Amino acid sequence: MQNDITSQNKNIGHVIAVRGSVVDIKFEKNLPSINMVVKTGKDLEMILEVHMQLDNQHIRCIALTPTQGLERGMKAISTYAPLKVPVGPETLGHMFDVFGNTLDHFDLPPNMERRSIHNQPPPLTERSTTSQVFETGIKAIDVLLPLERGGKAGLFGGAGVGKTVLLTELIHNMVKNHQGVSMFCGIGERSREGLELYQEMKEAGVLEDMVMIFGQMNELPGARFRVGHAALTMAEYFRDDEHKDVLLLIDNVFRFIQAGMEVSGLLGQMPSRLGYQPTMSTELSQLEERIANSKTGAITSIQAVYVPADDLTDPAAVHTFSHLSATITLSRKRASEGMYPAIDFLQSGSKMATPHIIGERHYNIAQKIRQTLAEYEELKDIIAMLGLEQLSLNDQKTVNRSRRLERFLTQPFFTTEQFTQYKGKNVSLKDALDGCERILNDEFNDYPESDFYMIGTIDEVKKKTAVNV
Repeated sequence: MQNDITSQNKNIGHVIAVRGSVVDIKFEKNLPSINMVVKTGKDLEMILEVHMQLDNQHIRCIALTPTQGLERGMKAISTYAPLKVPVGPETLGHMFDVFGNTLDHFDLPPNMERRSIHNQPPPLTERSTTSQVFETGIKAIDVLLPLERGGKAGLFGGAGVGKTVLLTELIHNMVKNHQGVSMFCGIGERSREGLELYQEMKEAGVLEDMVMIFGQMNELPGARFRVGHAALTMAEYFRDDEHKDVLLLIDNVFRFIQAGMEVSGLLGQMPSRLGYQPTMSTELSQLEERIANSKTGAITSIQAVYVPADDLTDPAAVHTFSHLSATITLSRKRASEGMYPAIDFLQSGSKMATPHIIGERHYNIAQKIRQTLAEYEELKDIIAMLGLEQLSLNDQKTVNRSRRLERFLTQPFFTTEQFTQYKGKNVSLKDALDGCERILNDEFNDYPESDFYMIGTIDEVKKKTAVNV
C-alpha cells in the first residue's frame, strides 16, 4: 500500500528550508495534518513531526532526530500517520525511546500492535470517583501526606535535594507491595540515572513488571516533548485493555515544560511570562488529564518537578500544582541538615488528609504533628537569640517533641544503602502512627534526640539506647 502511494507521488515533498531543528517542506498536494510524521534524509532516517501548515503547500516540522546532513531539495515522505509506539505485555521488562525502539538490544515481535501517542483523556462519565489511600512504606509521606490511588502526586524541589532518590525509593517499595504494572518515564534527565535505575530494578528482580521509556537531556527538544505522551499510551493499554492498576513515575515534568518552551521558541512564537511558551497551560493539561482513574483500572502518577531557583511561584511550578492531589515539597535546608527524606512538612499537603478518608485517629495525629512543627518554627528565632533555657516549660516541651518527631520522620532508604551504610526500612502506616503518637505523648523524653534519627519503627529507639549504654 505504502509503495502504491509513493509511486503516485501523493506523499512526496521536498525540503525547502532547514533551521536547526525546524524544517520547512513543500508538498504539491495532500498536505499532511498537524502531528503527522514525515520522514526525510538520504535514507529517510530523519523523523519529523508536523507542527504548522503555513499555507496550502507548505508545512513546518520539528525534528525528533538530529538533522545533520539535511539539505534543501531533499525528498520528504509523509506517512499520514502520527507517531506510534508498541503496546502490550511484550513491552514489560524493557527500555524504549520515544519512537518505541528498544534500548536494551531486545527484538520486539514483528506483529506487535502500535498505537498513536496522541490520545484523548477518558470522558468524565467513565472516570472513577472513589478515593483510596496508596500506602508507600515511607513514614513521612504515609502519615502527613497520604497519596491517592489513581491520583497525581508531585515531588517539588530544586537541584540536588533528593527528588530522584525519593522517586527511586517509591518504585522500590511499590513494586514490592503493589501487584500492578510500573512505568518509568525519564524526560530530559541524565542518561546515567536511567541506566542505574535499569540495573537496580534488574538486581531487585522487579524489572519484569516494569516498562521504561526515556527521552534524555542529550536528545532534541521535539523528542523530549513527546516522550511523556508515548509513556501514557503504553500505560493506557494496561489500564484499559488489561484492566490493571498502573504506577506511572515521571522524572521530570519541568523538563517536559522546558522542551515545550524550546519547541515554541524554534517555531518563533512570542514567549509569555519569564520566557515560557504561551501554550504551556494547554500542553501540560493535555499530558496530565490523560492520567486518570477509569472504571476498569487506574493510573497512579508520581512526578518529580524541578523548581527553578527554589522559587515555588515560578509559572512552571504553579501550573503543575493545579493538577495534583498531593504536593511534596523538598527543602534545601532540611537536606543540608541530613534530614532525609528532606520534606518541608509545612509547605506540603495532600487532599486525602481528611477525616472521612484516612480516619479520625490518623487525621488528629497528623494535625497535632503539623501544629507542633509550626510552633517550633515560630520559636526558632527566640531560641537563636536567647537560648532554649529562656523558653517557658510548655514551649520547651514543644521543642523537644518537635525535634524528636523531625528525626523520627527520617528514614533509611533501600536505594541509598551503599552510600549511607544504613539498612533500608519499609514501615507500615500503623507503626508510623504509633511512633508519632507516643512521641506526642512525651513517652520518650528521657531518650536522646540522636536515637530517633534514621530508624524504622519507634521500638528501635530503645534497642539503640540499650546498645549505646
